[in-house]
Amino acid sequence: MPTEPKLKRFNQSVLSKYHIYNSIFMTLPFDTLSKTVALLPLFYETCKKGFDHHEDPTTIVNSFFNKYQARRSPQSQINLLFRFIQYIERQVVLFDAVEDAAFPVVNNMEGIGTLRSLKENAQAENKVELLREYLEAFKVRIVLTAHPTQFYPGTVLGIITDLAEAIKVDNLTEIRSLLGQLGKTPFFKDKKPTPYDEAVNLIWYLKNVFYHSFGDIYDYVQNNIFDDKEIDNSIVNIGFWPGGDRDGNPFVTPQITLDVARKLKESIIKNYIKDVKYLRRRLTFKGIRERIVDLNHRLHNTLLHKEHSSRITLSEFRQELYDIREVLINEHQSLFVDNVTTLINRTTLFGYHFASLDIRQDSRVHDAMFRALVKELIANKTEFFPEDFFELPLNKQLKHLSEIKGVIGDDIELKDEMAINIVETIRAMKTIQEKNGEIACNRYIISNNQTTLNVLQLFAMLKVIAFGDDLTADVVPLFETVTDLVASPAVMEELYTNPNYRKHLEERGNKQTIMLGFSDGTKDGGYLMANWAIFKAKEALTTLSRKYDIDVIFFDGRGGPPARGGGKTHQFYASLGPTIEDKEIQLTIQGQTISSNFGTVESSQYNMEQLISSGISNRLNDKNLEMNEEDKLVMDNLANLSYETYINFKEHPKFLSYLERMSTLKYYAKTNIGSRPSKRGKSDSLVFADLRAIPFVGSWSQLKQNVPGFYGVGTALKYYEDKGEFEKVQHLYQESRFFRALIANSMMSLSKSFFDLTRYMSEDPEYGDFWKLIYEEYLTSKRLILKLTGFKELMEDELVSKASIDVRESIVLPLLTIQQYALKKIQELEKEEVKDEALIKVFEKMVTRSLFGNINASRNSA
Repeated sequence: MPTEPKLKRFNQSVLSKYHIYNSIFMTLPFDTLSKTVALLPLFYETCKKGFDHHEDPTTIVNSFFNKYQARRSPQSQINLLFRFIQYIERQVVLFDAVEDAAFPVVNNMEGIGTLRSLKENAQAENKVELLREYLEAFKVRIVLTAHPTQFYPGTVLGIITDLAEAIKVDNLTEIRSLLGQLGKTPFFKDKKPTPYDEAVNLIWYLKNVFYHSFGDIYDYVQNNIFDDKEIDNSIVNIGFWPGGDRDGNPFVTPQITLDVARKLKESIIKNYIKDVKYLRRRLTFKGIRERIVDLNHRLHNTLLHKEHSSRITLSEFRQELYDIREVLINEHQSLFVDNVTTLINRTTLFGYHFASLDIRQDSRVHDAMFRALVKELIANKTEFFPEDFFELPLNKQLKHLSEIKGVIGDDIELKDEMAINIVETIRAMKTIQEKNGEIACNRYIISNNQTTLNVLQLFAMLKVIAFGDDLTADVVPLFETVTDLVASPAVMEELYTNPNYRKHLEERGNKQTIMLGFSDGTKDGGYLMANWAIFKAKEALTTLSRKYDIDVIFFDGRGGPPARGGGKTHQFYASLGPTIEDKEIQLTIQGQTISSNFGTVESSQYNMEQLISSGISNRLNDKNLEMNEEDKLVMDNLANLSYETYINFKEHPKFLSYLERMSTLKYYAKTNIGSRPSKRGKSDSLVFADLRAIPFVGSWSQLKQNVPGFYGVGTALKYYEDKGEFEKVQHLYQESRFFRALIANSMMSLSKSFFDLTRYMSEDPEYGDFWKLIYEEYLTSKRLILKLTGFKELMEDELVSKASIDVRESIVLPLLTIQQYALKKIQELEKEEVKDEALIKVFEKMVTRSLFGNINASRNSA
């Protein structure tokens, strides 16, 4: 089998090396480390055997202390559990670093899904010209988000990078030093980061990873597919949300947005300066050296914001590089011409913006801001809105908004905070465009978009606040819930048929970006329905957009875990048939998915190539046909059955209190990993609508129950089994790449579930039946997915991913046990007549501290 050599490479380059370097870690001369190291394997064995015998976490922890550490005081026991947590966190980091180092060895960097494979397949099928044609119009944009699922602070990310480099060359001295540094470096933050801090952390990836990986991809395409000719398309680019995404984050201010844009420009110029310095060392030829030195000085002056005459604009910078390249070709036998071309290509990709800063806000907040602004403008006796605007019928409001003219002046004094905020935010967009280029900040995303009014409110505000008739920005509606997805074609048709909005689209190249969200979609409608509702919405929106000659661009809020649209993302894009527009792929990448899939130059290049290849091959592949009507009916029925099952589950009287009392939900807010509050509303009690998708999905992951990734799938499949029509689902699985991708990601969620951890809850007088309900659905889903796929075990077609999951889950098994033990202790202490508040706080800290290692080990769990 083709997977065997890859698995063998994984075992040799990852598993064996991890065990070797872990043994070095164990010999570091730290106080208390020797006892921790000696006892942790014993604790692991106690956990493993205990769960095999269906023991609960409390029994397991107590039996460990009774057997191996009977003389320890209660305080000493607690101290040891905290040391276990600290050590396991570092084991996870070590495994991450070993996996990163082995990435190009384990993965075939020139195999299926890479650009080389794409090129060779096109050559074999005489489709090279067609491939070039697609690449001149096709783009992939990954958007780095500020969502708080990255539990590694910047210091630890740096250690992982250096450790991976040392492991690549087996530099034992360096590895030992870095492991020592790792042992002394804190993993958690005393205070929440600011949105600016989050931006700076992610800019590290732009400077150290994406600048190089994206540049290498573009160079390869130009050299090998376009035969060194210029490409009139960037092909790959990056979007950026930290500092721009204010949805639910009151700490993102207009000034923060301006500061982040400035930091992005400074960071890309610093990278250009490094490359120019390299050219300065190489291009020592007469007539060129002086020009390179001048280029270097002018870039420095631009960085330091010196007088305009001494700076250099992006167009001047690019023209100078083109001129230098021409001289090298004509007078110096093309020496080092490739290096100059590479820098030109990077300016094509990154300009002076580095990444495109998206602005995002919730439609409900926009509505409040809009109303505040209109009231202020009416109070100021301006002519923008009639006094009775809010009394007008909806159709007249929409007409007025789409026809609005003029720009409010600086002389209008605004008093309402919400009005001031939206004015300063939109003016910041205009300022950023003027300083960094239009692409630097030209999209405003409306999350929770429900109506045409939501779009036209923002459309009007963009115009009257800063842009006037020259609106160099796009309004991007984000349809999230199942209901909103169904309504989305009607909303877009109203916009397409509005003459003024249509004129705006024509000025923007007849392109409309529409964002479709998984986060609240899965939380709202369950796994199958969320994915199928998005698929159907894309089909309907594609048909509608083609009817009106609009190029629709779908932007997917995919998240990290399968439950939120993540998992094997490229399989989804390869599975889209001809009924879904696919000229561009745009998706969000967040948290640990950034560090795990794009954390090194090799992994970033490989995963970007997989995305490019999946989008292009979907168009080149004659066999990727539309799903037939019978299969669509089966898929539709499966989605509806699972939706009904999930809704009934969500409405169970114990649903919310189970999450609140039996999971780690409330502890997410205490981790200080993100600037954004962990819930939307201000209610003290838990309200489902206020619950953010990340802590929701993450809490199920910490329980090792992964409900959002499979709940309802088993019941839907069982319907066909009970009717004796299972072959219909099997036919769908065999014929539909989309359905296969769905099932593959659900298998991943099932593989990361471990119900023995929480089996003790089945005996709980209040929550026992609810736990059994989840467990039954898990067993049904697992059994029927195995029957559907013909597999003997989950993920048997993804043996390396399965092996990686198995290692990670074994590393954190003691951590999970400690977390459940601490949760149980808190429950017991809170029931006592006289509460020991100090001890409760200790165990709460234990739960919070155990979140970090579990999340990092899972890599895509929230």
